[in-house]
Amino acid sequence: MQNAANLPAAAIAARFERYDVAIVGGGLAGLYAIHRLRKQGLRVRAFEAGSGVGGTWFWNRYPGARCDVESLQYSYSFSDELQQEWSWPERYPTQPEILKYIEHVAERFDLVRDVQLDTRVLSAEFDNATAMWTLKTDRGHVVTAPYCIMATGNLSTPRLPDIPGVQSFQGDWYHSGLWPHEGVDFTGRRVGVIGTGSSGIQMIPIIAQQAAHLFVFQRTANFSMPAHNGPMDAQQEREFKSNYPKLREAARNSPAGIVDYPPPEKSAMEVSAEERERTYEERWRHGTIVGMLSAYKDLLVNKDANDTAAEFIRKKIRGIVRDPKVAELLCPTDHPLASKRPCLDSHYFETYNRDNVTLVDVRSDPIAAITPRGVRTGKAEYALATLVFATGFDAMTGAMHEIDIRAKDGPTLAERWAQGPQTYLGIMVAGLPNLFMVTGPGSPSVYAQMIMGIEYHIDWIADCLGHARSHGHTRIEAELDAEQAWGEHVQQVAAGTLIPRANSWYVGANIPGKPRVFMLYVGGFDRYKRRCDRVAADGYVGLRMTG
Repeated sequence: MQNAANLPAAAIAARFERYDVAIVGGGLAGLYAIHRLRKQGLRVRAFEAGSGVGGTWFWNRYPGARCDVESLQYSYSFSDELQQEWSWPERYPTQPEILKYIEHVAERFDLVRDVQLDTRVLSAEFDNATAMWTLKTDRGHVVTAPYCIMATGNLSTPRLPDIPGVQSFQGDWYHSGLWPHEGVDFTGRRVGVIGTGSSGIQMIPIIAQQAAHLFVFQRTANFSMPAHNGPMDAQQEREFKSNYPKLREAARNSPAGIVDYPPPEKSAMEVSAEERERTYEERWRHGTIVGMLSAYKDLLVNKDANDTAAEFIRKKIRGIVRDPKVAELLCPTDHPLASKRPCLDSHYFETYNRDNVTLVDVRSDPIAAITPRGVRTGKAEYALATLVFATGFDAMTGAMHEIDIRAKDGPTLAERWAQGPQTYLGIMVAGLPNLFMVTGPGSPSVYAQMIMGIEYHIDWIADCLGHARSHGHTRIEAELDAEQAWGEHVQQVAAGTLIPRANSWYVGANIPGKPRVFMLYVGGFDRYKRRCDRVAADGYVGLRMTG
């Protein structure tokens, strides 16, 4: 076996690399980081496990995969030329269209030349003596850089359910987050879908149209509203594009990072039942998540107010699903509206009126095992040719836990987070200098428009690096007291709402053994942005810069 001393110079250069910034991830965050940091004259390199760019939109190719934020808002804002030239075919973008858009951006701004594809980062270690990160990959790269950015995504580590016998199944099985690029034909098959979160709700109507019979195994019913998707309205597109600067600024100063209805001024409890009904009906027909949740100012903090909106949606479900027993099973009753992420759908509830669809309630009759022939509950066994796991992800922390991240001779990030993730602003971690995260735990993350959050974080990080470099600093580290104070604030804000009341992936409830810590800042993107802006304006208070 050759060692480095015996390798040709070109081979050594290919294996040992030095950059100013190493980026883990080649999705929306990693690509914008390349673009933004290049403008500062920094030499950067991103490492992406996939064979193409796109991140979550590269991997999640399941039938019906679609964003629940409107196309004209779920897009980059850093280039007005890009905003003006790109046209979306539908109101809500599909996975293929989003991936096509990302690939266009990567080509237009020549970003791919700084992405190493088919390369998984295995470890990242910070040397306190040299103030350098060393990253090692599964392709044999040894990469050093003073700064490292984790652009690993919040929903990028697929999770299989903890059910005995998964590997014994003799049919075909798939996970929504690792879908075959060539697609799957369900025609004439007996198919089982386990999971009714957002991916399940999107794929079930399409699989039902193909399958001989579809069995949906549901443990928890979820709130979902119709997207009323359709072709892009040309007039709306022209108006939006002509007002992009104003609309983007309004989005950045809104709670969800989305321009929709104006902020509500009334409580749901101070208006008549008839007025509430009219308001909810109008929001239902409008077809946006933010529209429904912003109908009244207290829907996320007052259980009585929340119940009015939740019951409105339950009444809609009962009116759509013809079998009363099935309708009741599909009505969420164990968690407040928005304590789990609500979904937008296209004919999801209508699907249960089909003769070839069976809803299996695994709350009352849990899955006992997956067998070679199908799924066995306590009362029955369902013979299946194909299984689909729409069981979600190890959210927020999973991707970073898969990498051995540490300061030399110190604990790993996973060990630091053994009791739950702790960060400063969702951007840095005490004890890990020069390591930045994009939309990490403790930031609004998925509770706001993700691309806008990504751009904001990358811009903030770039400005922070510029500040440090201009002052001769080579080391940036979050102070432990600041991290603890921010963590307490995140939990206090969440406790003032109804959102933590559900057993959701927001608190890690979908992963056995994962500590139950609420991982999102839910005080609103506008409030979060003001706080981060203030931190920067005050000389990056809470960060220790040395050199």
